[in-house]
Amino acid sequence: MSLLEVTDLSAGYGMVPVLRGISLHVEAGEAVVVLGANGAGKTTTLRAISAMLASTGTIRFDGVGMQRSSPDRMVRAGISHVPQGRGTIVDLTVEENLMIGAYVRTDDEVESDLARWFGVFPRLEERRNQVAGSMSGGEQQMLAIARAFMSRPRLILLDEPSLGLAPLVTREVFDRVAESVTETGTAVLLVEQNANLALDFATRGYVLESGSIVGEGSADELRGDESIRRAYLGG
Repeated sequence: MSLLEVTDLSAGYGMVPVLRGISLHVEAGEAVVVLGANGAGKTTTLRAISAMLASTGTIRFDGVGMQRSSPDRMVRAGISHVPQGRGTIVDLTVEENLMIGAYVRTDDEVESDLARWFGVFPRLEERRNQVAGSMSGGEQQMLAIARAFMSRPRLILLDEPSLGLAPLVTREVFDRVAESVTETGTAVLLVEQNANLALDFATRGYVLESGSIVGEGSADELRGDESIRRAYLGG
């Protein structure tokens, strides 16, 4: 049984269909990427899985059916979503944003986790009392990722983490996420335009076109596919 099992998932906006019966799975501790051009339905896929968007089909998390759920229930079940555009609460401080990430927790280790993520992203500790909206895009992306980890999720949905970031900042963000995933055993379902970087990060992936899955395989298999190289890898 996979950690996340999505079967025949369809979703859209109003009368406009976007996803057309896609199926995918993510194993515990696995990093999986969804590749596709702009408008293929990648962000819609993550929004449907996290119950931010109504959908049809089946979503099972750790064997439990999650369709017709709510974002709050998904977080409590162990799924955190880092949306495109980061989604930081710009009028709150860095520390307040991180504490909001832990709102579903009832244990007594929240403060130790706060210190832990300040250690992973030292710039956040330097700016812990600074309002999030005054930070750079890269710093806000780090904050959004650390906030997602503060709920101690089993799966993180990560939407376009490199969007709008300089290459060196993007590499730093991915390196920190990779280290954190290895340390915590958290699974990741990643949507990312930078296919080369995504395939370095993930072990397996899917290719999405016009709302349908048109290919899947290991990162090496996808990297070696000539059509995928031409479309996404610049070769």
